[in-house]
Amino acid sequence: MKNEPSLNRIDFAFAEFLAQKTQLRGEDKQRFKAIIENLSNAKTQGHSCISIKGGDKLIIEQSGVADNSGEKPLVLEHEKLYFQRYWQYESQLAKTIHRLTTKKIAADRGGKLLDQYFPSESTDEIDWQKQAAKAAINDSFCIITGGPGTGKTTTVVKILALLQELSQGQYLNIALVAPTGKAAMRLKESILKSKLVLECPNEIKNVIPENVQTIHRLLGVRQFSPYFKYNEKQRLAFDLVVVDEASMVDLPLMTKLLSALALDSRIILLGDKDQLASVETGAVLADLSKGLTSYTQELKKSYRFSGNIKTLATAVNLQNSSEAWQVIDASEADASLLNTDLIEYIVDKTTNYFKLIVDKSDFKSVYTEFNRFQVLCATRVGNLSIEDINNRVLKKLKKNKTVNSTNDWYIGRPILITQNAPALDLYNGDIGLCLSEGTKLVVCFLMPDGTVKKYLPARLPHCETVYAMTIHKSQGSEFDEVLLVLPEKTMPILTKELIYTGITRAKKKVQLVTSKTVFIETINRKVERESGLIDRLLCDGIASIT
Repeated sequence: MKNEPSLNRIDFAFAEFLAQKTQLRGEDKQRFKAIIENLSNAKTQGHSCISIKGGDKLIIEQSGVADNSGEKPLVLEHEKLYFQRYWQYESQLAKTIHRLTTKKIAADRGGKLLDQYFPSESTDEIDWQKQAAKAAINDSFCIITGGPGTGKTTTVVKILALLQELSQGQYLNIALVAPTGKAAMRLKESILKSKLVLECPNEIKNVIPENVQTIHRLLGVRQFSPYFKYNEKQRLAFDLVVVDEASMVDLPLMTKLLSALALDSRIILLGDKDQLASVETGAVLADLSKGLTSYTQELKKSYRFSGNIKTLATAVNLQNSSEAWQVIDASEADASLLNTDLIEYIVDKTTNYFKLIVDKSDFKSVYTEFNRFQVLCATRVGNLSIEDINNRVLKKLKKNKTVNSTNDWYIGRPILITQNAPALDLYNGDIGLCLSEGTKLVVCFLMPDGTVKKYLPARLPHCETVYAMTIHKSQGSEFDEVLLVLPEKTMPILTKELIYTGITRAKKKVQLVTSKTVFIETINRKVERESGLIDRLLCDGIASIT
């Protein structure tokens, strides 16, 4: 992606440190530092490597701290420069995928069972879900991608039923995971709904799992460590792992997850390849979908996502900026520009939420009400950021006497966990609500298994108020209504993937706060993360770019 944000002090400090380890002098040493500053900054922006050639490549080769062995701080492979760790992640991921894709389960399983679970609606239409199911039951590695409402969860539940029937009584041990607690809850809800209408024997329904956990919890988090309990030396005991919202999974985590699979295990990745890439390094799902076309099944028919929200999302995804602007400028009920005061509108949307709290309604009702509406912002700081909007909303709530506290903690404060705390079973992205219990305040969380956990505010890891959240944090969530707020000026973070992700969080209504200039420039900018993953898969002979 062009126009990367400026360098920070860490970039400069690390480049200076590494330059001192080289054999370079004078101008070559200064140029080396500039290259490493660029590499460090690129890693911060999500790239796993940078392209390098000519004189810069020669300087790196002469530095003494880089080669293609993976044993020095830098890896120079062909015309790509990596930090050693990220080269190792890419190499390990490609190696694991190569093993998975070269292990066929059977030549062609399914037969009549496929027809039973996916009866043809029309001979003129391709049954994308049936095609995906056929691939998933015959391969150890399968990607199922599709936009909102294309039936990814419905399809995977049928796949699980098919696999259990084909196991002939030797039922598979299956793990269902998602990157965040919120995404795990959504997957569990979808699976429960899909199982209600699933036409199969009860004994098969009973062995389709319903519990969903985060990837971190599955792998076994180790406090204050980047490593997990389960890894390539101590592997997970599952026959199949299903990963939802796979677009959110970064390169290190995807590598660690796949490396921890049992040698005879299989994996299904579910997600929307057109959504935002992970917050951290890599664009793994997009890369794999692009490179492994023969292992990727795209669901193309939408069953519930329609109207102007779908039209808008499609136009944004295709970078048809003029059509996208026409949709929201027409002031249609389900997709439009906000035409009233921003803060007044948000505060008005909290009315029912605070009323339920005053009425002492049960937590799940309060939680459901809060999650009907969400403000999504592109930025964390500055005008029209989450910091700006959260502060202004709270100030208005206090002025209206809805909130009557001068403390940070008050009845009704919604918070977002921003730091993993495995000992508390709380993870980055979890949403909690501060309520009263007798004379004390407690923060309540709805867990992926449907239970409610309560914590004293002082026990919580780092968190922030969440009347507004970033679009990145909203991934894996879904709301009846979304208010999408863009900054007043264009900036590198604004891309068509960002807007597409924000729009597709809305089920019934989306409104935007933006200018035409910022909106159109954003749609015309696309995320382009640099990596060598596709090239590595090509070298292994399993990628097939079309």
